[in-house]
Amino acid sequence: MTDRPVAIVTGASRGIGRGIALELARTHLVVATYRGRHDAAQSLAAECGAEIVQSDIGSAADREALISGTISKYGRIDLLVNNAGIAPRERKDILEATEDIYDEVLDTNLKGPYFLTQLAARQMVKQGSGRIIFVTSISAYTASVMRGEYCISKAGLSMAVQLWAARLAPHNIQVFEVRPGIIRTDMIEKVRETYEEKARGGLLPQGRLGDPADVAKPIRAIAEGLLDYGTGTVVNADGGFHLRIL
Repeated sequence: MTDRPVAIVTGASRGIGRGIALELARTHLVVATYRGRHDAAQSLAAECGAEIVQSDIGSAADREALISGTISKYGRIDLLVNNAGIAPRERKDILEATEDIYDEVLDTNLKGPYFLTQLAARQMVKQGSGRIIFVTSISAYTASVMRGEYCISKAGLSMAVQLWAARLAPHNIQVFEVRPGIIRTDMIEKVRETYEEKARGGLLPQGRLGDPADVAKPIRAIAEGLLDYGTGTVVNADGGFHLRIL
């Protein structure tokens, strides 16, 4: 048991998830999941004291173990941040896409968070409170025909926010979508210079790529209850990409 609020952050060993875990660890007891990079997870634990748990969010058994283990150890879940996500192993035109890669991406990016939320929400209903955040992407509404699986997974996750927000509002559980833009992480490293040039050229009104901290800051505001009367809200962390400018 703990007197500190308990937050689960999935996919927290690197990139956006790591930035979120570091931010939340200032006030929360953070349970940080990782799938493959134990060294990166250990580094996170050493830096901020997060508890690290190896977990494949695409696995039903791993999801159950994560939630039941957290409840058994700490007695509650105050915040769930559904951040874990993967890009397709191979970028292929949708005319050439394969079902195995589609299934892999959807299991991790959509099915996993959807049913992890179900497990966490049941505990939050018992508690009478809680907050849930889905970290999606501008790919929820931006078509990239070389990675259709990813776009579909994020669009589905965006609807999952609306569904869970509507279902859980009567139970004092708020649900939010934080929608990052182009963020400097390992996922974009191969094309980072191209994106930076496009950002300066007008793709992003604010003229720069984002950093993990730019996503972690709105999550801090949600964690502190500053948006509690706006369940279902989409928070853009994208340098203005979502603006339609004539």
